[in-house]
Amino acid sequence: MIKIGNITLPDFPLLLAPMEDVSDPPFRVVCKDNGADLLYTEFISSEGLIRDAIKARRKLDIFDEERPVGIQIFGGDEERMAMAARIVDVTNPDLLDINFGCPIKGIVNRGAGAGVLKDIDLMVRLTEACVKSTRLPVTVKTRLGWDDATKNIEEVAERLQDAGIQALAIHGRTRCQLYKGEADWSLIAKVKNNPRIHIPIFGNGDINTPQKALEYKNRYGVDGIMVGRAAIGYPWIFREIKHYVQTGGMLPAPTLAERVAVSRKQLRRSVAWKGPKAGIYSMRRQYLYYFKGLPGFAELRQRLVTAITIEEAESVLDEILIKYEGFEMVQEPIVLKDYHENCAL
Repeated sequence: MIKIGNITLPDFPLLLAPMEDVSDPPFRVVCKDNGADLLYTEFISSEGLIRDAIKARRKLDIFDEERPVGIQIFGGDEERMAMAARIVDVTNPDLLDINFGCPIKGIVNRGAGAGVLKDIDLMVRLTEACVKSTRLPVTVKTRLGWDDATKNIEEVAERLQDAGIQALAIHGRTRCQLYKGEADWSLIAKVKNNPRIHIPIFGNGDINTPQKALEYKNRYGVDGIMVGRAAIGYPWIFREIKHYVQTGGMLPAPTLAERVAVSRKQLRRSVAWKGPKAGIYSMRRQYLYYFKGLPGFAELRQRLVTAITIEEAESVLDEILIKYEGFEMVQEPIVLKDYHENCAL
């Protein structure tokens, strides 16, 4: 078992990565249904929380069926991060996570996210400020370093552990890589194998198949894996990884009925949480992934992504079941979209 504060996770837990404009409660719930062991919110600005910004406050919404769930914050000012940590504490998540990995230019230029990788002393002070300001276990998600010349994750891991964090998730790229190239897990393994490190170490980056998850588990010895982009529109990735790790066998692809049912659940919860307009709009990016592999799907997909009411969208989902009755879904490769500056994964 893996322990983070009072949270008990199974051996080799699977974590859903915090993804901006993706990891909202409707998406988190369908991932939880399909095997995710620990969920994280979208990242939240410490400045926004303090100013009582509506969007930032809404991201604090969590629901019991998601637990355990962590709220992730970012910022570059110690006092404001401490204040944000106290606000998060009141909302009663299971843990508080600090984002030191977001590569987006607007965040980095404000001295937050991956921008803090340039100043390890500041990273430590920000972490200590949060640890001292909350009763929650504090964890961190970060990258290998700022660039190839400053891959200082081993030093960072030791110092953040000394500052009081209780788990560390590491994305196997530098900030300057964004999402280009292949994630390098060798330095993640060095952190895990460091005799000074006693907190759980979770690896993140490029996991898009059960086979790769098991290979990386065995090769790099991490305590668990954080899955991000591969879960978008395909929450079944979690159950498939778990089954493969436990049995060495592949589960069959989710049926069309399963895909419709899960996309419908996410749609309904999205509308209930965000309202009809925003809820429907936020689902549009998901449909391509949910129904990847259906032949002749262009017309129905176009109707799904242009539906303006939940009734319209649900009607198209019904049509999908009728049109493709008896169609056997096959396992399609999960292609990791290269977000670059557009995603805070």
